[in-house]
Amino acid sequence: MTPEDMVLAAMEVAEEGMARGELPIGAVVASGDEIVARAYTRDSAGRLKHADLLAMLAADGKGYRGLRLAVNLEPCLMCLGAAMSLGVKEIYYGLDSPGDGAARIAREWAPGPGMGWYRAPEMHGGIRAAQVRAQFGRYCALAPDTPLRTWAKTLVAQP
Repeated sequence: MTPEDMVLAAMEVAEEGMARGELPIGAVVASGDEIVARAYTRDSAGRLKHADLLAMLAADGKGYRGLRLAVNLEPCLMCLGAAMSLGVKEIYYGLDSPGDGAARIAREWAPGPGMGWYRAPEMHGGIRAAQVRAQFGRYCALAPDTPLRTWAKTLVAQP
């Protein structure tokens, strides 16, 4: 399964969430060529439950090896930390999240002495970015005027 296939699968999960009135953020976790977990972001009582975190937790502890994560939006610092803890090797994402994305941190992070086993995943962004931007644009056109919609508009406005 290619990174492009994985991000497309994450976008499809995001569509499911958007159909239920959620932000269009979806994530899939793969082991080899098999998608072993999937989730979309949920906003429950004003508390976001991140798609990437939900998908990784669903895959955790099941004996999968060489996990790869795909999300249609760049993971935040919390989700990057979870990926590191759960042993995710690579992360693929579509659209940059300038306000809270963690790709730069992953590139610059170095483990301390004696922690060579604890590594940040390789992060690859910009995959299907135009399609993800259009997906967020459709969300912004349909969603009620909330702070989440205002934030999503900043993603659509990216160059």
